[in-house]
Amino acid sequence: MPAKNKILVTGGAGFIGSHLIDRLVKKGNRVTVFDNLSSGKTEFIEDHLENPDFTLIEGDLLDQDVIEEACKGIDLVCHVAANPDVRLGASDTRVHLDQNILATYNLLEAMRKNHIKKIAFTSTSTVYGEASIIPTPEDYGPLIPISLYGASKLACEALITSYSHTFDMQAWIFRFANIVGPRSTHGITVDFIQKLQKNSDMLEILGDGKQEKSYLHVSECVEAILFLIENSDEKVNIFNIGSEDTISATEIGKVVMEEMGLSNVKITYTGGNRGWKGDVPRMRLGIEKMKSLGWKPVYTSERSVRDAARVLLRRM
Repeated sequence: MPAKNKILVTGGAGFIGSHLIDRLVKKGNRVTVFDNLSSGKTEFIEDHLENPDFTLIEGDLLDQDVIEEACKGIDLVCHVAANPDVRLGASDTRVHLDQNILATYNLLEAMRKNHIKKIAFTSTSTVYGEASIIPTPEDYGPLIPISLYGASKLACEALITSYSHTFDMQAWIFRFANIVGPRSTHGITVDFIQKLQKNSDMLEILGDGKQEKSYLHVSECVEAILFLIENSDEKVNIFNIGSEDTISATEIGKVVMEEMGLSNVKITYTGGNRGWKGDVPRMRLGIEKMKSLGWKPVYTSERSVRDAARVLLRRM
C-alpha cells in the first residue's frame, strides 16, 4: 500500500479499527475515521487527533448525506464499522439489518457516487454457520449462517462483491476468527474478567465449556489485513484470518484465573453445547490461502487470549 493514500476507516475508533488506524498512520497515510462513537472511543485514537494527516468525523452510516461527503477524495475505504454483538440478534432482530446491511449499502452508494474503487471489509467466521469441514476453507459452501449477525455479514459480502462487479470496484473481504487484545470491549475474555471481578469464588460459563474456537491477537489481525491488501490483486479477494489452533471456553476461563492470580474458583456451566442462540460451538478457519502468499500468525490461540487478558486486567 503506497504511502500518503487517502484512507477512510469506518468504525475507526473501535477495537479493531483503532489498531488499524495506528498502523495506517504509521505507514504515512492520510486517514479519516468515520465513527458514530456508539461503541468506539475517542481515547483509542487520541494520539492521532493533533496529526494534520488525521481527521475524525463523528457521523452515522445511516445518514447518507454525511457519508457521501466524507467519501470525497478517498482512495481506499476500510469498512470496519458494524454491530458485532452476535447474541443481540436474538432479542433485537432489526439491529444487524440497520447497522450492518443498510450501513454497508449506504457506504457502497457513497463510494459509487464518489468514484471510489477500493474497499476492504471485515467479515466474520460466522458466515460459514456450523461448517462440516474444519478447518474451514474460503471456498466452503453452502454458507448457512445460524445467527442474524452472521446473516448480516454474509449479506454485506454479497453487496460488496456485486458492487465490485457492477461498478468496477475492487474488494478485499476478511473473514475473522475471534479477535482479542487491547481495547476489546466485549467477548468471552472480557466477560470472564468482569464476572470474576464481581465474584472471585465462582465463574459461570455459558454452555458446557467445551466450545472450541480459534482466537487471534488484534496486532496480528491488522498485520494480516495490510499484508493481504498489498499482496493480492483480484477483483474480489476473500481471505480467512485466524490462528492455526483452538482453545475451549473452559481453558479460557482457566487462563483468565491464572492471570488474575485466582485459585479454587468453582466453575459452573449453564448446559447445552452452545452458549447462546446462534453460537457456533466449533470454529477453526483454514488459512492456507493466506499462508500461500507468505503470511501466517505467530501467536497461538492460548497466547492471544493470555496476552489480551493480561493487558485488559491492567485497565479494567
